Amino acid sequence: MNSIRFSVVKNIFLRQQSKQPISVAVIAGIGGILAIAMVAWLSQTTGTLFLMAPFGATCVLLFSVPNSPLSQPANVIGGHVISTFVGLLMHTFLPFEWWSLGIAVGLAIMLMAVFRVTHPPAGGDPLVVFFDNPGWGFLGFPMLSGSIVLVLIAWLFHKSSNTVYPIKP
Repeated sequence: MNSIRFSVVKNIFLRQQSKQPISVAVIAGIGGILAIAMVAWLSQTTGTLFLMAPFGATCVLLFSVPNSPLSQPANVIGGHVISTFVGLLMHTFLPFEWWSLGIAVGLAIMLMAVFRVTHPPAGGDPLVVFFDNPGWGFLGFPMLSGSIVLVLIAWLFHKSSNTVYPIKP
């Protein structure tokens, strides 16, 4: 019985992510710093919202695993736009209830998969819409504009560090 419990605990802490040199982790962190700082600066200087919480998770993918299909421009931009659209649509027609949150996130996941633009951080977009009640303009600012800016920053950053981004199909 103890060996079964130990095996379960051991498997919980088993890491699937390959080990990388510390320099790769530092570079990924610097990319995240620059991207969020630039988007926040852009928001502050223009007085237009370009930043929202799920973009922090987007930066994890863009700078830590830029070769992942989930990090590619179509996935980042398309995933955020689809998920935000779903959130806005569901919030327009459904009350703010526990079940409507589930429907909005589930529908966003389904449509990202159907359109082949799955981007996990975008799964939070419908929740942001329901909790913040931002209106349809949110789809353009910060969602579309912010995700485009993040992809451009990632492209420039990776180009300067000789990392291939985006990956070639």
